[in-house]
Amino acid sequence: MYPEYLVAPMRADLTNAGFEELKDAQEVKNAVESEGTVFVMVNSVCGCAAAMARPAAKLAAQNAKRPTKLVTVFAGMEADAVNEARRYMLPYPPSSPAMALFKDGKLVHMIERHQIEGRPAQMIADNLIDAFDQYC
Repeated sequence: MYPEYLVAPMRADLTNAGFEELKDAQEVKNAVESEGTVFVMVNSVCGCAAAMARPAAKLAAQNAKRPTKLVTVFAGMEADAVNEARRYMLPYPPSSPAMALFKDGKLVHMIERHQIEGRPAQMIADNLIDAFDQYC
């Protein structure tokens, strides 16, 4: 667990952009299993989250076609919420940051940490936008 004062600005980076923060397993279950499309961002304190993942998620969220819900969980903080989100992301191994798009409770698109590291935010956003255009 990280000190809350450390992660607060990283949480706000997404919540200020319209993402709902999920803090327990039931909130994750309710969101992912809801009707429509749900974009889940596994937030993190790492540099690739700050430089690439969060900016990409915010850019993609501005697309004309976007998920019904934008939600986030924070790795290293609310373990139950993160573990539940990762359960829905199987068979992909746990990684953070990570991004997943669900449609009617089914995983339809996944971006893992290794697909985020070393790539510009716009490239990641374009990948997400393609998925949003296809599934949303």
